[in-house]
Amino acid sequence: MKRPSGRTPEQMREISFERGFSKHAEGSCLVKFGDTHVLCTASLEERVPGWMRNTGKGWVTAEYGMLPRATGDRMRREAASGKQGGRTQEIQRLIGRSMRAIVDLEALGERQITIDCDVIQADGGTRTAAITGGFVALYDCLDWMHSRQMASKTRVIKDHIAAISCGIYEGEAVTDLDYAEDSNAETDANFVMTGSGGIVEIQGTAEGAPFSREEFDKLYNHADNAIQQLVAMQKQVLGIE
Repeated sequence: MKRPSGRTPEQMREISFERGFSKHAEGSCLVKFGDTHVLCTASLEERVPGWMRNTGKGWVTAEYGMLPRATGDRMRREAASGKQGGRTQEIQRLIGRSMRAIVDLEALGERQITIDCDVIQADGGTRTAAITGGFVALYDCLDWMHSRQMASKTRVIKDHIAAISCGIYEGEAVTDLDYAEDSNAETDANFVMTGSGGIVEIQGTAEGAPFSREEFDKLYNHADNAIQQLVAMQKQVLGIE
């Protein structure tokens, strides 16, 4: 089996993080997984949703979108149709859940952080790139707050969070699917995990025929290894020991 990109089965695409990409946001990161590029910004607001007022807890949420020419053909902006599509809503909820899994909401205080993830260019794995880069933006937002004695980032952040796609392509388990593989994979799964190895969410889908427990174990092992590498990259770019 030869992957379209020429990568080995466990090899991820070239990955990079550019911190401080947006000068106005409290935290920002341009993350690249090969030809998938996502701009992640973290914005702080001194308020929480109405249903959380006077609870002493903060909130972390997310929004996700794709620019019209993020793909080969121009897509209409969802704002032009007056509503978000089901895929968009599902992905932004996943990003929000992932971030809240590693945040102490009480330590955050009654404040809200919104992680905006805008796909500039898509070539598969946009949601996993958004989660992985979104953490870097979130960390920098909390660092901004920490420097102003608004919150302790070491108390608010409980762990790292990262995500990766894995799948069965031409009968073999592979890591970090690009579009050519994703569109032809027999099985496609997204793994969201913490730096300590905790599982936040797994989304797995078989195309045509069910996948076996043995195949799932291979995908899980690929994902676990990849996420350890991604967390190490996050720590390096953030200057964390």
